[in-house]
Amino acid sequence: MFQDKKILLAVTGSIAAYKAILLVRLLVKAGAEVKVVMTPAAREFAPPLTLATLSKNAVITELVSNESWSNHVMLGRWADVMVVAPLSCNTLAKMANGLCDNMLLATWLSATCPVVVAPAMDEDMWHHPVTQLNLQRLESFGNRIIPVDKGELASGLYGDGRMAEPEAIMDFLENNIFSAKEPEGSGQALAGKKALVTAGPTYEPIDPVRFIGNHSSGKMGLAIAEELARRGAEVHLVLGPSAVKTSLPGIYIHKVQTAEQMYDTCMAEFPTTDIAVMSAAVADYTPVEKAPEKIKKTSGTLIIELTKTKDILKSLGQLKKNGQLLVGFALETANERQYALDKLTSKNADLIVLNSLNDEGAGFGYDTNKVTIFEKGGNEIVYDRKPKQQVAKDIVDRIVNKLYV
Repeated sequence: MFQDKKILLAVTGSIAAYKAILLVRLLVKAGAEVKVVMTPAAREFAPPLTLATLSKNAVITELVSNESWSNHVMLGRWADVMVVAPLSCNTLAKMANGLCDNMLLATWLSATCPVVVAPAMDEDMWHHPVTQLNLQRLESFGNRIIPVDKGELASGLYGDGRMAEPEAIMDFLENNIFSAKEPEGSGQALAGKKALVTAGPTYEPIDPVRFIGNHSSGKMGLAIAEELARRGAEVHLVLGPSAVKTSLPGIYIHKVQTAEQMYDTCMAEFPTTDIAVMSAAVADYTPVEKAPEKIKKTSGTLIIELTKTKDILKSLGQLKKNGQLLVGFALETANERQYALDKLTSKNADLIVLNSLNDEGAGFGYDTNKVTIFEKGGNEIVYDRKPKQQVAKDIVDRIVNKLYV
């Protein structure tokens, strides 16, 4: 996918600039030709010598150096894609307002290729209204924005604002920039098929303020929905409370909050569905009663009576007809394999995707996952840890295989 692609990496002054070093290495290893342009401030965070050594090209930081002029116009026309990673709050503001006081900005203004940016900043800066306005302006110019991650920040706080990991940036480029340039009609194995996908958590209200929920981000389900859409399917994504977004054509989002709402939506859509992938982390229990007012803290204990939620996967398995394919997920912490096999049978599923919280880099909140797929008929396929977009490709490959082989 990256072989012989020309990547212009623009690095700005952010502590996350150290990730640019690994990004260059990954791109070069994948066969891309990489050139790096930096702001003067970025040199304090990522040594130009390191980036030049890894990219095998001189790093450009100044418009004029040693009485020679760096041709930002030709550099902007050379690239197949320009990637600004990290994008600092300062450079974002300059780009949003058309300022041109360094080589990076001059190159961006001259770029005729797609531009992808990976923001990086502290949580309060990220959530500031002017930052969000600047991001909207940048997006309105046609630039693609890679979502930030939640995690530990340079300030010591934990929150939104971490730059996406280099592997996630690679995956974004593959799926959103280079795949889009493939000939129309290629890989459209699911054209004419309707797919139903669930993603994210459910929130079961205790009172108007509190709820029972989990840490699911919805990233895995969204990646599956996008991969199904890329292969031609009409996708209906039933999305619980989640910040994930997509602009990919062919995906229709049904937003829900509770397990009951997710159940009702799935039951309504399933009769006309060819493929159903139940990847949401649905709450197993919900409060019997929701308090009409906020429950006040007392000196004693609080007892909340819970009742089981409806089993969406099992209900769909009971309704499944010939020609429909049903995929379930199993997130386990012990006896993983046996639980997955039991679920495959008891839910009448065609595939069960197992991921274990015991595996490093798998489970809630990560951009990577490590899965084992169990198929009706006895196949058991173990995969290494990969970015979730690549995991989605593996899952959809097995779906296509089950449909047509």
